Amino acid sequence: MNKPRQPEKKIYSINSFLKVRKNLRAKQMKLVFTNGCFDFIHTGHVDYLYFSRKQGDALVVGLNSDKSVRRNKGKHRPINNEQDRAIVLASIECVDYVIIFGEDEPKHIIAKIIPDVLVKGADWAHYVSGREVVEKNGGKVVLAKLVKGKSTTKMIERMQISEDKS
Repeated sequence: MNKPRQPEKKIYSINSFLKVRKNLRAKQMKLVFTNGCFDFIHTGHVDYLYFSRKQGDALVVGLNSDKSVRRNKGKHRPINNEQDRAIVLASIECVDYVIIFGEDEPKHIIAKIIPDVLVKGADWAHYVSGREVVEKNGGKVVLAKLVKGKSTTKMIERMQISEDKS
């Protein structure tokens, strides 16, 4: 049985991850990529991450930086900073690697690492960032079903409503 790695050892810059990617290719391991804000982890995220990991041999999660989350979600987000979010993500057993990125979408990371499988939530069926690169290189895009009622935005709204009632 493999000894679990400390979460910090699963967090990479894009450039340091390129060596890891090269080794995975040499071992003919199928790399899965997914991304998101993961502002605070809920069961929908956990199901999604385990589903993603089942699509291959290793899972790398592209994590939106704080600035990127603010641009995408608004000035009151993220609730947790990028380092805290990265540590929590890296603590989940099925997550092998985490890369924080500052762009609004992960196209450039995907173009650099060229994953074998790209997973995105079914709510993104209309547009999957990086799809062209993955498919052009023989990979596939998989859409994951969402867990009904599990959304960070909706959970935050419910917390605000609860707070307003107290």
